[in-house]
Order: sequence, then structure tokens, then C-alpha cells
Amino acid sequence: MTVHPNRRRGEIAAKFDGETRLLCLTLGALAELESAFGVANLADLADRFEAGQLSARDIIRIVGAGLRGAGNRLSDEDVTAMSTEGGAAGFARIATELLWVSFGGAEADQTSAKVSNREGEVPDHPETLPGRRR
Repeated sequence: MTVHPNRRRGEIAAKFDGETRLLCLTLGALAELESAFGVANLADLADRFEAGQLSARDIIRIVGAGLRGAGNRLSDEDVTAMSTEGGAAGFARIATELLWVSFGGAEADQTSAKVSNREGEVPDHPETLPGRRR
């Protein structure tokens, strides 16, 4: 089965454990993230992500919500057992791309979240979400 994401609907495709799956932050998935991150609304959620400081737990929640939003019946615990190309950095890229397409980013493939690895190094990527003005 070939997966064709519709980026205008906020969908992306990512490969987990050798299987390509759709991810989408639907309104329900965004509400799930608001609750998980303890924020009151979408603007607060976007501000949280714009800071660029995503923990591993944040990435699990974002990826899990995106998978569920696209119809995959997977828990966050299931996500923790999955693998993707690039390991933790690969998961960070997936989460960031999903955020970009969900919050209106036109160039999702040009950014990634600021995520520290075990050595405390930070990948060389822009640190903010698109379209946000201060």
C-alpha cells in the first residue's frame, strides 16, 4: 500500500519499523496535545513549540498524537517501542515536520526542533516555528 500525504490537510508520511504511516495533527490531536502540555489554547501550544526546546517525552507525545490523528491505533507507549531512520534525531525531524505543516509552515523540510542528544549537542537547525511574529 502506498501512502500519499496531503500536506494541505496537514498530513505527513514517516517510516516506523519499516512501515510508512501517515501522521496528522487533527483538531482532536491538537486538543490532546493541549491537555498533555497543560496549555489553554492553540496559541499557547504554538508558543510552547516555538521555543524549540522539545524533550524526548514531548516528541513521543507529538508523534503519537499525529499517528492517532491519521487513524493509527497506537499509544504513546507503542511509539516508545518504535524505531525510525536516524534514531532520536529522526523522531525529532518527524515531530518538527508535523508541527510545521500543522501550524502553516511552507518549508517544513528546512527545519527541525532543537533537541539535545546524550552528549548535550544540538543539531544545526532553525529553532522556531514558521509564521510566528513577535
